[in-house]
Amino acid sequence: MEFQEIQALLEQFDQSSLTEFDLKDGAFGLYFNKNQECRPVVTGTNEVTTAAPVELQPVAVAPAKHEVKSLANESLPQAAPVVEAEGTEIVSPVVGVVYLKPAPDKPDFKKVGDRVEKGEVVCIVEAMKVMNEITAEVAGEITAVLVENEQVVEYNQGLFKVKEG
Repeated sequence: MEFQEIQALLEQFDQSSLTEFDLKDGAFGLYFNKNQECRPVVTGTNEVTTAAPVELQPVAVAPAKHEVKSLANESLPQAAPVVEAEGTEIVSPVVGVVYLKPAPDKPDFKKVGDRVEKGEVVCIVEAMKVMNEITAEVAGEITAVLVENEQVVEYNQGLFKVKEG
């Protein structure tokens, strides 16, 4: 399916009274949802969890002769304030939803002031239903947490600052 076709479907879905749209064609699948709660997600461990609702974000795709308009609305939550802190930045390797906790009822992996070792998990970024563990590339102290739990993050967006040592 071409990008223009997906964009046209999304525009029609947005203007319709439908609350969910699920399209499957062979290996290709497309799912739109306007509900506050999403459908259950089956993980590889036979657990069924409910995915967090994801707000539409601006799409930064620039085909040669096509203009892409922003799909974001003005009521989106604001990103965490940028804090100027010293140290090496840990960045997201993918676009996705960042989770600062291993589970909703567990404490954060790391917070400001915590010591982190090289290779230690500092958060998880979910991309396309795959949980990617993000690890520290340096040992040191967390000087800043640059995102909020369950925030949508971009590729190469800063997540933490670590003061080496």
